[in-house]
Amino acid sequence: MIKVKVGLRPIVKNINLPTVLKTTILPGDSVERLFIATQVGEIFYIGNGVIRTFLDIRQRILKLGTSGGGYDERGLLGLAFHPEFYYNGLFYLHYSVAGTQGPGALPESFNPDPCDPRTLNLRWMNRETQYNHIDTIEEWILQSNGQPQKRRTLLNLRRPFLNHNGVNSLNFSPETGKLVLTTGDGGSGYSPFNLSQDDLEIAGKIIEIDVDKNISFNNPPIVTRFNELPTTIQETLMVMAKGVRNIPGISFQRFYNQYIKYAGNVGQNLVESIFSFVHYKPIPVTELVQASFMNSEADKEGFINFGWRGWEGSFPTSIIRGCTENQTLDEKTIAYFNEAVTLSASRLQPLTSYFHKDTRPDKFGGTALTGVQAYMGNTIPGLTGSVVFTDLARKESQPQVRGALAYTTLRPNGEQNDFSVIQTDYDFGSQSAYYVSLGTNLNQTSLYLAVYGSMKVTDFNQGTVFELVP
Repeated sequence: MIKVKVGLRPIVKNINLPTVLKTTILPGDSVERLFIATQVGEIFYIGNGVIRTFLDIRQRILKLGTSGGGYDERGLLGLAFHPEFYYNGLFYLHYSVAGTQGPGALPESFNPDPCDPRTLNLRWMNRETQYNHIDTIEEWILQSNGQPQKRRTLLNLRRPFLNHNGVNSLNFSPETGKLVLTTGDGGSGYSPFNLSQDDLEIAGKIIEIDVDKNISFNNPPIVTRFNELPTTIQETLMVMAKGVRNIPGISFQRFYNQYIKYAGNVGQNLVESIFSFVHYKPIPVTELVQASFMNSEADKEGFINFGWRGWEGSFPTSIIRGCTENQTLDEKTIAYFNEAVTLSASRLQPLTSYFHKDTRPDKFGGTALTGVQAYMGNTIPGLTGSVVFTDLARKESQPQVRGALAYTTLRPNGEQNDFSVIQTDYDFGSQSAYYVSLGTNLNQTSLYLAVYGSMKVTDFNQGTVFELVP
C-alpha cells in the first residue's frame, strides 16, 4: 500500500470532548455546515468561520466521570440528520439520561475463567434494579423559529455497565433511508452475559429503525430485550447484524449501484478490526420475537455476525493465564472455546485488523478503534476510494500520547487486506493527543478528525477538530 501523508488544519479549538462530527445543510441555508456533538451534551456548528450553538442538552445528560477517575463512555453518543432534514427539520439523538445512575449489573469487575464454567454462563438478573444507566434515542425537530424541540422518544434502553454503549451510534443509510443504530455489547470486559449473540437482546446489534412509520407510542417502556417492546415499535425495527462488541459508527460507500458498509469492532486486549459487507439480509424484530415464542429459529440466510464474544476479529477471544511457573511467558488461553467453535464458520471475517502490540516499523500498537469513514474525495489522491480509521492512542507514544490514523482498501477478491499508517505533519507539542472521533461530509470528499488532550471527560475544553488536507 502506498505511503500517504496529510496535513491537519484546525477548524475549532478549546471545546469539550467531541464524540460526533457530521455535516448537513440547515433549512434555508445553501452551505453545508460541520456539526460537532460533545460527550457532555453540546452540539455546535461552524458558520462563516464562527462556532455557533445549535443545541445544549447538558441538563438532560447523566453526570459523567463520577466513577473511573473521570473516564466515561456515556453521554451524548449519537447525532444524525434525517435525509430530508433541509425540508422537515428532523434529527435524532442518542444519549445517557440524567438521574438514571444505577449500581451496575455485577458487584465487581468480570474476568472469565475457562476452567470454571460458572464464569462462562452468567445471566443478567434483576435487570430493573441491577443496571448502570438508561440510554434514550429521540427524534427532534428544528422549528421554523430556529429552535430545536424534542418530538418523541424512539427507544429507552437499560444498560448493564458504564461502557460499550456505542459512539457515533446514529447514522442514516443512503441505501434504505432508515436510521441505523449501533449498540455495544453492554460493557464490562469479556462480555459476561454474551448479550450480543442473543437474538432478543438489543445490546451488541446493528439495528435499522424506520422513523417514517407513524407509531402511537411517544414514551416507550424502558427495555433491554426486543420482546419487551410493544408490537407497534417492534414493527419499526430490523436487525442488520449481531456479535458486536462496540462499534464507532457505520459508514456507507457507494460502489456503482450498491453500497459497501464499513464498521469497526473495538477489541478486548488483542486486536482491533474493521469489517465490510455489501449484501445483507436484515431480520424483522417481529420475526425474531415470533421465532422465540414458537421455540424455533428465524431464517438467518445472509445475516451478518461479527463473532463476538467467541471471536475477537480473526482470532478466538483469548485470556492471559498464569499456567506455568515461567513468568516470562505471555500465555493465552481461548476464553470461550465452545462459542469460538460454534461461530467459526458463520462469522464475518474482518477486512483488516491491527494489534495492540506490534513492533513493526511501519505499523503501530493500538488501544481502541474510534472512527471508520469511507473517503471518496480527490484532494488526497492516495486515499481516494479507501476507508480511513482512527485509534485512540498508539501504545508506543508515551509520555506524550498520540493517536493513530490509518487506511485500507477493499480487495477485488474480498479477502482480508493490509493497512497503512497515514503520516501527519501537525506538532502537538507537549500536549497529549487522543484521536477520539472521525467524520466526513455528505459526499465523503472531506475528512474531519477530533482530538482531545485527556482521557477524562471531566477535563474540559481540551478538544480540537481538524480537517485532513493534502
